[in-house]
Amino acid sequence: MKEIVFLLEEESAKAMLEGLLPRILNAQIGFRCIPFEGKQDLEKQLVKRIRGYQNPHARFIVLRDQDSQPDCRVLKQNLLDKCRESGKVESTLVRLACRELETIYLADLAAVESGLNLTGLQKQQKKQKFRQPDLLGSPSVELVRLTKNTYQKISGSRKIGKFLDPENTRSPSFRNLVRGIQKQAEMLMAIAV
Repeated sequence: MKEIVFLLEEESAKAMLEGLLPRILNAQIGFRCIPFEGKQDLEKQLVKRIRGYQNPHARFIVLRDQDSQPDCRVLKQNLLDKCRESGKVESTLVRLACRELETIYLADLAAVESGLNLTGLQKQQKKQKFRQPDLLGSPSVELVRLTKNTYQKISGSRKIGKFLDPENTRSPSFRNLVRGIQKQAEMLMAIAV
């Protein structure tokens, strides 16, 4: 079976991906989202989960928030080292959400507006901070404020994920995530099962 396995820091990333992935992936490629209980749990179990995964055709994407880590390259290298330790580094990609997952939502306020059934958010996209949300220090706080407390981490991610535009380029981390998913899908389509 051709599948992409997502190893995720938390349940909200799973909720978002379940709405987004069916619009990106070919129907011949399955996906599985494995959420962990935070970044420490993800990093602790990452090697064992990848190494022990039984499907030889599976490809992996590790998705984690950058949070307050000042240098995303150090964080990414640490995760890549763990993937290398698993013995499956060639089939694994690491993607970081700049600061937090909510950065992706702030880059697509039309999706937030539609998903949360709000009005007037899309016009906020013209503001500088929403044109480049990867630069924001606390996207989750900004999103809660912007939506007047309507946004809740898991349910909001589930609702917004269905409306995210895969072609949106306002968040480089989202663009890199989508490209990474597409790259893994292309690699899977190239193998005969």
